[in-house]
Amino acid sequence: MAALIAENFRFLSLFFKSKDVMIFNGLVALGTVGSEELFSVVAFHCPCSPARNYIYGLAAIGVPALALFLIGVIWNNHTWNLVAECHKRGTKNFSAAATFLLFGSIMGRAAVAPVTWSVISLLRGEAYICALSEFVKPSSLDKFPAEYGAEILARFPCRDVPANLTRFRDEVTRRLRYESQLFGWLLIGIVAVLVFLTKCLKHCCSPLSYRQEAYWAQYRSNEDKLFRRTAEVHSRILAAKNVKHFFGFVALDKEEKELVQEFPVEGVQPSPQWNAITGVYIYRENKGFPLYSRLHKWAKGVEGNGPTPEGHELLFLAS
Repeated sequence: MAALIAENFRFLSLFFKSKDVMIFNGLVALGTVGSEELFSVVAFHCPCSPARNYIYGLAAIGVPALALFLIGVIWNNHTWNLVAECHKRGTKNFSAAATFLLFGSIMGRAAVAPVTWSVISLLRGEAYICALSEFVKPSSLDKFPAEYGAEILARFPCRDVPANLTRFRDEVTRRLRYESQLFGWLLIGIVAVLVFLTKCLKHCCSPLSYRQEAYWAQYRSNEDKLFRRTAEVHSRILAAKNVKHFFGFVALDKEEKELVQEFPVEGVQPSPQWNAITGVYIYRENKGFPLYSRLHKWAKGVEGNGPTPEGHELLFLAS
């Protein structure tokens, strides 16, 4: 039984590792859906006042979407790799295609949460109804009393209307909800088509075979995990040495003592090495052999950042 459970966990682990981007985007979307539902139940209250409904309704859709987009940009490693690249080397080594791929990768991943928020908001319809109820033309409503205007229409989302207008309120709400949900479904369709076309374009323009691209993705994932794990151990050992040098001793637990004994740290890496492995990386080959990352390129001793007769740039961004 234990072996079966372990095998199932191993299978799930491999599944998630092979589809990390898809799973991450799915989790972001689910988290956004939950946040939007909570916001609608707890925080959304239409003011039901002319000139305020429109601003409040659009803000309820647009402001959280903008905030989620900026958070997505901030959390994307490509953003800071681009900043480091521009700061250290400039953009002279970027072609138009590489720049387009880079910004497309950043914007595409950052757009998952805001698009999900916008879609759910439109499908629910409350914010859209609140924003546009006052702009419904009374003439479009059959036998709508002439003495009422935009002020009473703005109160429709709050159901605070005279009894003789209940039928019109239901009709306006139904009409606006239909429009809101229509826009939501259209947005889903447009995003699905764009994702499909982007995937097709990526694979058509990729200079790598399917197997090599899969290997490259596995290499990047393993390199990042090993680098982070090793950097954490290296920094801990270096910190222990410096603390011991200051106090004369260092209080380590059993695991940390084993790490200090097993991995002697003599010093730190100089800044040029950190700069060499930091920044945006575009797939390159050197004498026919692939270079899968900046760290790989540094380890092979390949100099320069642009295409050379020995190093052929294939303009395929690491995603």
